[in-house]
Amino acid sequence: MSKEKDEFKNRNLIKSFNSESKYVITKLTQILGYTRQTLKKRFDDLKIEKIISNFTININPNILPINLKYVLLEIKTNPNEPELLENLLKISQLKILDGVLGEYSLFALLIFHSSEEYYQVLSIIDNIMAQSYFKKYQIIETIKVFKTNGIELDDNKIDPNFEIDSIDYVILKIMQENQNLKPISTYEIKDIIKEKYKDFLNERNRQEISQSTIHNRIKKLEKKNIILNYALNFCPKKIGFKGKYLVRIKPKDPSKYNEIALNLEKNSFITDLFRIGEQHGLFAIVRVKKVEDYAKFIKILYQSDEIEDTFTSFVLDELKTYTNFVLY
Repeated sequence: MSKEKDEFKNRNLIKSFNSESKYVITKLTQILGYTRQTLKKRFDDLKIEKIISNFTININPNILPINLKYVLLEIKTNPNEPELLENLLKISQLKILDGVLGEYSLFALLIFHSSEEYYQVLSIIDNIMAQSYFKKYQIIETIKVFKTNGIELDDNKIDPNFEIDSIDYVILKIMQENQNLKPISTYEIKDIIKEKYKDFLNERNRQEISQSTIHNRIKKLEKKNIILNYALNFCPKKIGFKGKYLVRIKPKDPSKYNEIALNLEKNSFITDLFRIGEQHGLFAIVRVKKVEDYAKFIKILYQSDEIEDTFTSFVLDELKTYTNFVLY
């Protein structure tokens, strides 16, 4: 089998696990045309080749009562500072860490559940950077998230009357961060809460959260578009995505930021799209299978006649190897 065909089959298999609800093996075998044994072997091969790492979920950033906080971080660093990378990678809120070409040689994306969590981690980052050679970094707070991991948020609006509580937060955090290559069960979530969230339970005068409560809450979180999807974390380069670019976009007419962003979020090359408070006020993460695709993306961008300027950073190395986004 050629490398291209192999990558295509692997993309299709990974894509089949990306769904709005927890996958069901019988449905997958029907969709892919595999027997259960073949599906298991293909999945095991992906594990052995380290193409996939774990199951996870994507959470709607517009959750209420407090939205998730997406923060971009740019760092000027020295190649002889491996301890700086090691310390950054220990931060659980870190979702992306890339080596990039330019003045700032590192780019990071962090996601926070609260302002308190944000300021705690910011203090950790300040301490890490105090030990660095250049001590030069900048933090860019996003104003609005239009697209995350290939999911268009305009199509996944939140019910303004629905607010999640602290128990929902814990369940979501476990589903996002505590899964391995076997999807986590509600019984396992129950055990993790009982074992690792003792203070949390004590504050609420509870010994545990029942399995049925967890099950019902997850179903509601799915229905209310809080859980955007279930996905597999994978290594993009190993399934044919050779190029990653960070693109700042400046429209000709600043009053059209929202309109332009809603059009851009439909572009399959863009996996993430943010409004930021800078002159180039849109920030996009672009994934392509080959360099020619990026040229095509830029050409389409300017053909709209609404874009004045773009500034692109090329990602040299993905230092946080595994991620997930909707595959095209």
